[in-house]
Amino acid sequence: MTTTSDRSRIERHRRPVALSQNARLVLERRYLTKDDADKPIESPEELFGRVAHSVAQAELSYKPLRDPLDVALWEERFYDLMASLEFLPNSPTLMNAGRELQQLSACFVLPVADSIGGIFESIKHTALI
Repeated sequence: MTTTSDRSRIERHRRPVALSQNARLVLERRYLTKDDADKPIESPEELFGRVAHSVAQAELSYKPLRDPLDVALWEERFYDLMASLEFLPNSPTLMNAGRELQQLSACFVLPVADSIGGIFESIKHTALI
């Protein structure tokens, strides 16, 4: 897990995000974390940092790392890809990574059996999602 000192080191070296006025407006309206008065409380850099940190944590679960501090390197790589606008994840990832919901998928595919019972079972699963 990344320590506070590791996060501070990474944040010091993060490049600022160069966005057009329209891109900043879209981020403010749709993606940035807001307070109770619907005012953004994070910057684009903080948004990308939140997403990069959350996505990098998967390295601990799904890829054995020689050194757990390598997660900080992945976090930095993910941040740089987003800050350079070379890669941006889907909207659910931008909106939910690093937040309580953590719902990163944009769609779900459920099997539907060829029977009335199977159809309604799939409807039930859809409602639960």
